Amino acid sequence: MKVLLLKDPKDSGPDPYIKELGLYGFEATLIPVLSFEFVSLESLFEKLSHPECYGGLVFTSPRALEAIKICLKENSKNEEWSQSLKHRWNTKPAYVVGKATASLVEEIGLTPQGEKSGNAEKLAEYICSREKPNSSVLLFPCGALKREVLPTVLREKGVPLESLTVYQTTQHTDLQESLSRYFSQQGIPASVVFFSPSGVRYSLQHIQKLSGDFINNIKFAAIGPTTAEALEAAGIPVSCTAESPTPQALAVGIQRALHSHNCCLLK
Repeated sequence: MKVLLLKDPKDSGPDPYIKELGLYGFEATLIPVLSFEFVSLESLFEKLSHPECYGGLVFTSPRALEAIKICLKENSKNEEWSQSLKHRWNTKPAYVVGKATASLVEEIGLTPQGEKSGNAEKLAEYICSREKPNSSVLLFPCGALKREVLPTVLREKGVPLESLTVYQTTQHTDLQESLSRYFSQQGIPASVVFFSPSGVRYSLQHIQKLSGDFINNIKFAAIGPTTAEALEAAGIPVSCTAESPTPQALAVGIQRALHSHNCCLLK
């Protein structure tokens, strides 16, 4: 059975989602949906240069860590980070939403907290359980399309948060051509997996057009509840929502969805 994954490939090595789905006998294909433009990088590093002004960091996207990595490509900034800033930030929490983000936090030398949260709502609860009202402000590098769930919850609990937009999301230039090629060569997949609300926004209409009358044969899956909400808002029934954003949870969910007519929510 074929599974279409609407996500970017891993930077290096085999993609863990393709590998995990292969263990279940699925033939998975990746098609990148999004492109990212990084912005305000000087402002980002300026803020990172003053850890004394903040109580910690919050990351809900791997792209925010990519923005920091771009900053650190400059030798002078990398040296300052390695010799001083990294150690000073390590005295403060670096809150993350999941394992992928946690791994990138570790790559820049910090220790992640909250990686089992899995989504912004649960991460917000985790942060509020550890931060006191009116404590030092948390720095939140984020995308232009960030959801307001986490900032709203923290604001309601009196936990200060400073958001800084460090990337903007656009449609991948090859998306439409890649989807057309896939459907003409591979046919209708058994399942299509979305990894973000932006992915739904940019690719769903193309998939609907290419699938035609066969769209009801596709089991649509979401990597998490936010993406599932975006699919449902577009009128698409969600056959599987992975409770944790991991290859293992997704593979189990697709396995269940394709062998059952009932919707499933992984536990």
